[in-house]
Order: sequence, then structure tokens, then C-alpha cells
Amino acid sequence: MAQDPPAQDLMHYEAMAQDALRGVVKAALKRAAAPDGLPGAHHFYITFKTEAPGVSAPPDLLSKYPDEMTIVLQHQYWDLAPGETFFSVTLQFGGQPKRLSIPYAAVTRFYDPSVQFLLQFEPPQPAEPPKGLPAPPTEPAAEAAPAKPAEGEAKIVSLDQFRKK
Repeated sequence: MAQDPPAQDLMHYEAMAQDALRGVVKAALKRAAAPDGLPGAHHFYITFKTEAPGVSAPPDLLSKYPDEMTIVLQHQYWDLAPGETFFSVTLQFGGQPKRLSIPYAAVTRFYDPSVQFLLQFEPPQPAEPPKGLPAPPTEPAAEAAPAKPAEGEAKIVSLDQFRKK
């Protein structure tokens, strides 16, 4: 007797769990943004994807960290503003204050080493083009400039010029 294949998760429980755990990050940042700041020895290492949609940082930082970046919120951070979908903070880089805005969806790791608390998240999925929109136009092969084939390579010939119009 054949076994039925596992049911497809149409509820997307894994995504819901990731969102709920990102709520822990948001709540921790809200406590850190309170007038008293971080209590006790608590501090945060927050790793995020720098190319995720919605990430905003100075271009020099984004070019230095083209994939992923970890920031530390401990003693020297300013204007921490946790919002509903992202947080903003000012940090010092090379002695210069720089403002970053990071969507919670871009966070891949949240760590408070003072209590060994770690949350890891799936990296954000690249944005898919909306369904129903036509594919971007491509240049017809007949209009492309012919490239000379290298020695031993096949030559590609466009047959468009021989077709009846």
C-alpha cells in the first residue's frame, strides 16, 4: 500500500513562526529604546542582509558589506527607533555617525551574549516579479551586433533575414 505524500502547508506555518520570532526582536529593541536603555549587561548583535528590500544605509557601508552586516547595540548607539516593520539607529563608523534603517524581515540573526540568547532567521527571499506582468523586452537576435566567434567555436547565424514577412 502506497503512502500518501505529505500535505502541502498552505498555512505557511514556518513563515508565521519566523514573523512571530521577529516580534521578539522588535520587543527587545523597544525596551532598548526606552529612556533607561538596555538593562544590566544586555547588548545585541544584529546581523542583517544589506541587499534586502528596504535596507537603508550610507553607500560606503553598503559597498563595504555587500551581502551581510552585523551591528552591535551596546554603549554607543543613538536615536534607536523601532517601528512596526523596521527599526532605525545611528551608530559610529570610523568616528562618523551613520544612520541605518533595517526591516525586521532583513534580520538573519539576533544575539544577546549577556544571556546567551540567540535567534536565527531564514534569509529574506529575493523579490519575485509580480505575476501577470509581461516579461521585460529582449533585443531581437537580428539586431544584435554579430560577435566574431573564437577559433574552434560555433558560429551563430540568425535566420530572421530569410523569413517571409
